[in-house]
Amino acid sequence: MKPSHSQSNNLFVANLNQVSLEKLVRSKLEIILKQHEEGGRVKNLYDQVLEQVERPMIELALNLQAGNQIKTAELLGINRNTLRKKISNYKIKIRASKNQ
Repeated sequence: MKPSHSQSNNLFVANLNQVSLEKLVRSKLEIILKQHEEGGRVKNLYDQVLEQVERPMIELALNLQAGNQIKTAELLGINRNTLRKKISNYKIKIRASKNQ
């Protein structure tokens, strides 16, 4: 059964601990694509979604690891050089560890 537009909107009132990231992303994408069908302009959707998911994921992981890029790259499962490139591309500011 395909969720209706109103069902998608109701995901945000649910307990976020019980809703998968996939469902949240799907709900938002349904809204964006519905707006596109109704004449809204959507360009570079793939890049927009990647940035809007990847940037906060990297920022939160860096904060969790106190700015340690090696540990952050390991946590994310990516190469440290890839992480550095993404930090640069997204212009993410890294907070230094309190222990440094």
